[in-house]
Amino acid sequence: MDRIDRAILKALQADGRITTLELAAKVNLSPTATADRVKRLTREGYIEGYHARLSAEKLDLGLLVFVEVKLDRTTPDVFDHFATAVRRASEVMECHMVAGGFDYLIKARVSDMNAYRAFLSDSLLSLPGVRETHTYAVMEEVKNTDLLPL
Repeated sequence: MDRIDRAILKALQADGRITTLELAAKVNLSPTATADRVKRLTREGYIEGYHARLSAEKLDLGLLVFVEVKLDRTTPDVFDHFATAVRRASEVMECHMVAGGFDYLIKARVSDMNAYRAFLSDSLLSLPGVRETHTYAVMEEVKNTDLLPL
């Protein structure tokens, strides 16, 4: 990975819809060489895909919550069952196993507090092995990005 590869990744990360011609101009390469590098970066797993960033507010998913989850047992089978179940919950945007005072940190989006209460009781608390949860409702998103520092 050289500085041109990093420049390509940075440009694509900022605008996944940039044309090869525009990208080539940004990184000072020919369009063919740029396209070849993008193909290689994709093949090698640096580029995992492209997507549109949607407005949660416009789609009536304005409430963002973080939930700490403690499991009743920390055994491989409980972890596996929990992970399988949480992957099926469409409200869950991210779920991370963490070290510390709880087992998982979940990031979820729902329409409002009533929808969250239903999600908590119908989905989260019914997940395998869940003993306890602590919820943090987001009052203001100060920074929300998926751009990696390159």
